[in-house]
Amino acid sequence: MEILIIVLFVLWLTGFLAFHITGGLIHVLLVVAIILLVLRLIRGE
Repeated sequence: MEILIIVLFVLWLTGFLAFHITGGLIHVLLVVAIILLVLRLIRGE
């Protein structure tokens, strides 16, 4: 799951910095990564 979180974060950062896409789609990646991270911390994995 750590790999998925890292990939989503890197994709968000790349899209935000390189392409500067306006709109919420690129930020959905960040939200999903944060949700997965929180779920992982709650489960204690």
